[in-house]
Amino acid sequence: MADARALQARLDQQRHAFAAEPFPSAATRRDRLARLASMTRHHRDEISQAIRQDFGHRAEAETRLAEVVPLLMAIRHTRRHLKRWMAPRRAAVPWRLLPGKARIHRQPLGVVGIIAPSNYPWSLALMPAVDALAAGNRVMIKPSEQTPTTSALLARLVERYFASEELHVATGDADTARDFAALPFDHLLFTGSPRVGREVARAAAANLTPVTLELGGKAPAIVAEDADLAHAARRIAFGKWLNAGRTCIAPDHVLVDAARLPAFIEAIRAVVKEFYPQGTAGDDYSAVPGEASRSRLEHLLDEARDHGCRVIELGERLTLSHGTKLPPTLVVDPTASLSIMQEEVFGPWLPVIGVRDFDAALARVAEGPCPLALYAFTDDPTRRRRLLEQTRSGGMVFNDTLWHYVVPALPFGGIGESGMGAYQGETGFLRFSHQRSVFLQARRNAVGLLDPPWRRWWLRLLGL
Repeated sequence: MADARALQARLDQQRHAFAAEPFPSAATRRDRLARLASMTRHHRDEISQAIRQDFGHRAEAETRLAEVVPLLMAIRHTRRHLKRWMAPRRAAVPWRLLPGKARIHRQPLGVVGIIAPSNYPWSLALMPAVDALAAGNRVMIKPSEQTPTTSALLARLVERYFASEELHVATGDADTARDFAALPFDHLLFTGSPRVGREVARAAAANLTPVTLELGGKAPAIVAEDADLAHAARRIAFGKWLNAGRTCIAPDHVLVDAARLPAFIEAIRAVVKEFYPQGTAGDDYSAVPGEASRSRLEHLLDEARDHGCRVIELGERLTLSHGTKLPPTLVVDPTASLSIMQEEVFGPWLPVIGVRDFDAALARVAEGPCPLALYAFTDDPTRRRRLLEQTRSGGMVFNDTLWHYVVPALPFGGIGESGMGAYQGETGFLRFSHQRSVFLQARRNAVGLLDPPWRRWWLRLLGL
């Protein structure tokens, strides 16, 4: 547990360490990343067990697939390209300033704060840390209070592998998170809901702390007329029910040609039975942790039922000691006014909505708030181009879901309601760097010709 004074003292410690080493060498940065990889690789079984305990149940394969592997891939990519990212960049110089030279130097910001969510408590705490450490910063992490076992493990392992002035984990409750957000970091990254994101942004604004916000949203999946329904159903089911739907980039709802809606529903039924042959009782289907999350999701479903929506549950509910296994569930044609269509589902309910045609689906997405991800199933180049040009989203995936997140070279971030700023790969390196402008004047130069007193004919000759 950390109070405001202890957090400030830790920040001061990291600031002093940064002042003593304001530009860590590539070797130092690579070493820190290597330790982060070793910590994750050597303790992956403990990580899986801790998350399983916090969730009530979490499929081990999901933890490895979504928490461990993307982090190790990101570290490997970053270490491979780090030297090139750190190198100064040449900048063009106007002819009037020649033979002067211009460079862009990428400098560390200082101390970066990270506030992590509960749905992926390991990877979403450490993925931004990869970029911040690579950029030469010191890092403080506030993991979610909703995953106390995983947070305690993260704090314990970080203390073993890192000096506190390099990387520190501050555990605690919601009050600790508020105190953390109010610290005068050099940059603050938050992943979570838009409601809490606004509070974090307000707290950071008091210190003029720059923020990156990853806020999720209602990610649509469009199934165009030329799409293979079986393939679309399979990829949407994978993206939706990984981690029981508690993924910020999970398909939130599906827009499909109304004439093909019954066939799509049957395709979803078949793939859910294939993915989870033992239903929710199987080891491969994860639980929704916490009473508050379960209650919120049940309210969304009850409201949809009360308003006449067809609700298709593809399994049984199973109550566990620390969570609930809520089955994959389809909600057919909910109206736009229902809560399930107004807020991010963030659970295993999947609204499926029949639309007139692709143009209607495109218009619906274009008119709505910008999602963190947009998915479209079509092989038509014209449709793909229209989606890219006429819609906005944090990421765009054709004929699949989720996988853009695990491509280390792709930036990950939202736009509008789904957040601001992006990280990962070189984009993340730049996010946590200051691009310092440097101009080197030659000993012999002609800029003195621009000194006063100015004569009009001379200014015209110089094109001024």
